[in-house]
Amino acid sequence: MAPENQSYDRSPPSALSVGLRGRCPRCGRGRLFDGYLATRPACESCGLDFRFIDSGDGPAFFVMSFVGIVVVALALWMEFTFQPRLWIIMAVTVPVTLLLSFGLVRPAKGLLIALQYQNKAEEGRIRR
Repeated sequence: MAPENQSYDRSPPSALSVGLRGRCPRCGRGRLFDGYLATRPACESCGLDFRFIDSGDGPAFFVMSFVGIVVVALALWMEFTFQPRLWIIMAVTVPVTLLLSFGLVRPAKGLLIALQYQNKAEEGRIRR
């Protein structure tokens, strides 16, 4: 494993590409996730310690907001266009909600972690 303070000759990878692919925000090669949403302790490629990661509820909030708009728009479109029974609307919108939610939360978390690393974001401190 490479030391954490190792310098790299190449420019850092884009936060968008590494975040959406779930890769290390420093080298772009190592895997960020260990499982579905749990992060690894460190990058297996460059050795970056992932203890700095704190995405909090950000990924869930952004995914929930996007999925909510899409699903409500879909349900309203179905209602006004076809006027189906309620169970048909539910049979369509519930799976769409689940698929979009589970499909988007991991890339959203990876993106927020990559942006956190790239922008050196950390918890605020009060100077005394």
